Amino acid sequence: EWRFMRQYPQKNDNNEVSMTMKSIRNGIPVILFLLIVSAGCTTLFPVLTPSPATGWSTVPPAPGEGIHKIKHVIIIMQENRAFDEYFGTYPGADGIPMKDGMPTVCVPDPASGQCVRPYHDPHDINFGGPHSQYESEADINGGKMDGFIGQAEIAINDTCSRGAHPGKCMAEQAKLDVMGYHDRRELPNYWAYADNYVLQDRMFESAASWSLPSHLFMVSAWSATCRPGDPMSCVDALQGPQRLIVAENGTPSEIPDYPWTDITYLLHKNNVSWAYYLEEGDQPDCANDAMFCEAEPQRVAVPEIWNPLPWFETVRRNDQVKNVQAIDRYFIAAKSGTLPSVVWISPNQTVSEHPPARVSDGQAYTTSVINAAMEGPDWNSTAIFLAWDDWGGFYDHVVPPKVDQNGYGIRVPGLVISPYAKKGYIDHQTLSFDAYLKFIEDDFLNGARLDPATDTRPDSRPSVRENAPVLGDLANDFDFNQSPRAPLILRPYPTK
Repeated sequence: EWRFMRQYPQKNDNNEVSMTMKSIRNGIPVILFLLIVSAGCTTLFPVLTPSPATGWSTVPPAPGEGIHKIKHVIIIMQENRAFDEYFGTYPGADGIPMKDGMPTVCVPDPASGQCVRPYHDPHDINFGGPHSQYESEADINGGKMDGFIGQAEIAINDTCSRGAHPGKCMAEQAKLDVMGYHDRRELPNYWAYADNYVLQDRMFESAASWSLPSHLFMVSAWSATCRPGDPMSCVDALQGPQRLIVAENGTPSEIPDYPWTDITYLLHKNNVSWAYYLEEGDQPDCANDAMFCEAEPQRVAVPEIWNPLPWFETVRRNDQVKNVQAIDRYFIAAKSGTLPSVVWISPNQTVSEHPPARVSDGQAYTTSVINAAMEGPDWNSTAIFLAWDDWGGFYDHVVPPKVDQNGYGIRVPGLVISPYAKKGYIDHQTLSFDAYLKFIEDDFLNGARLDPATDTRPDSRPSVRENAPVLGDLANDFDFNQSPRAPLILRPYPTK
């Protein structure tokens, strides 16, 4: 907690102190650090001057037209929240069906025989429910959207009957909260972003499954299992794509290999810079995203479920693994105006909002990330896309559309934050994380797609997800004719 508060202070005027303390932790003398930042120096600090082969540049990009006014796309992926849980009562959104302020929908509770309506939950810590491919299908239940409580009860009883984590079992049984929702009282910053920018009320998880498949779709529009080195051998794997398996002695017994094509292949091929910034710490490393397990370490050098790119053959062969960096590098790049063209930002468990992480800590972390972009010289050419990777077992009432055999999954919150974003706009287009890839491709790659027929690196993916007829266009969330709007700097902890 001390480390988190040190990195993400509650007051904006402490940002210089926060950055200085991080420089001390990383072994950079404070005076040198301040000289670098204040002078914009790029010769003493390697992270500010990536090699020419990566396409990075410290020269401000030339103005563009339309979508090409966006020179920096930042994708912030938080964890395990459903749309109705966070924005189900937001005015004008397709939220929880209500009449006279009371929910008109309910979900059966097999244990009590009652039907439970959504209710306001003020708690900062939530527990949610299981969220694998199986639970996705069970929660949706053929379009009835009524499996949430039953699946949570099954998972709790199964885990606790095996004697695992008795303290967590007791807490979980006492707080079966999949029907709870938050509003502006718990989420003042997220709701302020919706007030001032764009809220998407039909953003669906790309894959009807858990975190690893979702993150694979985020960077490649697919989740598969394959023979090593053979992209044409890959087959759909929504529940069990290869993942790192570590024996009790700490030795990896299985190291995944992802040979299909990801978006970094096209970015590298076209000299478009990218970085994947990771908040180091712990992650909930549960087999198939089970509800309870011991935390595993999350490090830049250790590929894992929230850090999948180092497992892709394209990333390794193109010598791009170094583009996966600690989050400190993001704050420095944002401040100095050296953000890459495409950025992904992934949290650790403490700030992820993945139950049982505190909602307030996740909101504070995300706000600090957004503030850094807003306060830097790249703000006027930046688009920030904020979403949550899966529904986390929480209730949502909207039936996901059927796209192909892989998805979409249950609806999650989505926000667009940019100086060109429409103000207070609710986007009702059908979207998924595939829309992020589509926007990147349209902006930086002249509309090239992750298409085996055209990308010069064929694989056996079943469809080109960016071209799905149902998928909306994120460009509709912008008004590129307006003057860039001033940033909205918020306090990470607004209520303290």
